[in-house]
Amino acid sequence: MTISDGSAPLSAEDIARFGPDPLAVLQANLAAVEQRIASACARSGRDRASVRLLPITKTVPAHILRYAHEAGLTCFGENKIQEASSKHGELADLAIDWSIVGHLQTNKVKYLTRFAREFQALDSLRIAEALDQRLAREGRTLDVFVQVNTSGEASKFGLHPDALLPFVDALDRFPRLVPRGLMTLALFSVDMAKVRSCFVLLRALRDQAIERHPGVSGLSMGMTGDFETAIEEGATVVRIGQAIFGQRPTPDSHYWPGAEAPS
Repeated sequence: MTISDGSAPLSAEDIARFGPDPLAVLQANLAAVEQRIASACARSGRDRASVRLLPITKTVPAHILRYAHEAGLTCFGENKIQEASSKHGELADLAIDWSIVGHLQTNKVKYLTRFAREFQALDSLRIAEALDQRLAREGRTLDVFVQVNTSGEASKFGLHPDALLPFVDALDRFPRLVPRGLMTLALFSVDMAKVRSCFVLLRALRDQAIERHPGVSGLSMGMTGDFETAIEEGATVVRIGQAIFGQRPTPDSHYWPGAEAPS
């Protein structure tokens, strides 16, 4: 089976993961996710429009993302800049907004600024400066979320909560960066009370930051295993991968240090 643009036929690996009709599978999965988001919003007394779905497409081949685009998805989130850059090139004919949601090294900044609309893992002023300088050369701006380590796990990236306010204050030095909110990876645990505490902490930090920086209003928190809890605690962006695209062929720890739960 091929998609309508005549791209390569589905491989055995594709069929094992996405079935013989990827479009139908993705449409069904997306509808189920949308219903879960809407239900969580209703329980919380929130408008569905207040929550943005960011599909996480790591390990999903570019030709499968064409089906996802046909299913109505126009923004994709990637952890690794090399993988994102490659897919951007392969899908350049489609109108897609790309978000980078994983740790970024300084030497990869030049690749991110070429195509990404958003960076959700900012936790270093060195990276902020490098991004700002590169963006100035390209005459553009970049939306950013500041990553906070709310779980206290040494394996996770992100600022210590106590360092957040000085960090956000310092971002005024980088006019090409547009702070939009905070991001976190909650504790990977079946104990949802512990998971919820990470979201509660991020919301409290956002409430402090927004008093000094009104633009820092967003809360990017919640993945496949916990996004409904995140919505209940005020998430404005949920990053969902496996609930849409199925189980990945690589473990989450390949992308999220210390990870044991799906995103």
